[in-house]
Amino acid sequence: MLKYVFLALSVFSGAALANVIHEERSLYRNIIVDETRDLRCLKFNTKSSQTSQSCMYKNDPDKLVFNYTKLTFASLLVTENPKNVLIIGLGGGTLSNVIHELYPAAKIHNVEIDPAVLSVARDYFSFIENDKVTSSVQDGRIFIKRAAIKKKKYDWIILDAFNGDYIPEHLLTKEFFEEVKGVLADGGVVAANTFSSSKLYEHESATYHSVFGDFINVSRANRSNRIILAGFKAMPTKAQLNERVKALGPKLKKYDVDINAISNYMQYTQDEQDWPKNIKILTDQYSPANLLNF
Repeated sequence: MLKYVFLALSVFSGAALANVIHEERSLYRNIIVDETRDLRCLKFNTKSSQTSQSCMYKNDPDKLVFNYTKLTFASLLVTENPKNVLIIGLGGGTLSNVIHELYPAAKIHNVEIDPAVLSVARDYFSFIENDKVTSSVQDGRIFIKRAAIKKKKYDWIILDAFNGDYIPEHLLTKEFFEEVKGVLADGGVVAANTFSSSKLYEHESATYHSVFGDFINVSRANRSNRIILAGFKAMPTKAQLNERVKALGPKLKKYDVDINAISNYMQYTQDEQDWPKNIKILTDQYSPANLLNF
């Protein structure tokens, strides 16, 4: 199995001194909630690794901990005022909470396959649920298939599912991305949390491109996380980016999100495509799990 060392999924250096406040075996994994000083983290303990899925500062819960969650807000530079948001993969509910604060009128639906994770988010991470913020315990792909049948559309789709070792393989295929595209509203954007250090990097890029066309990579230099922004109509002009950065800056500051800096991490694949043209696309028949065992 792959072992990644990256900010969003690292075991913090103080983990040995962490105080475990909750531990259980769910249907899918071992779940741990621990605290190290002011930091509370949700971790998945698998056969190959123990990885942090979500963390919060107890004394400053608005401040985002992970780099990838901050990068996700680059989405707001290519789409404005989301009204219907879908998040696949809950973790501690951090993204949902922040989006709800930013856009209280928006409908946000969270999909999480593991009921234990939903319970932990509610009990330990102040996950907000109300008439605007709802959740389902369901496989993300099944949810999207059913949403398509109901002709639902979402203008911000966040793919953030992780099973403890990597993104579930059935959520990385051309067929799945076509299903996602089918429920994306006109003018909307798909934001996928993935990794620049993965052996699947080129295959993932080619697969996203085969469905959505040119997309944006958002990644800091020498960091393993990347956010893929796909499905949008066109890359914003420099003037549009500057205007949106100026408008969003004050709103995102309280979450420790520097949207101006993040705007400089955006790389449009039309300008620089960094995967071979003949790289194999991931499909339901050609599984990422096969690649992880090279």
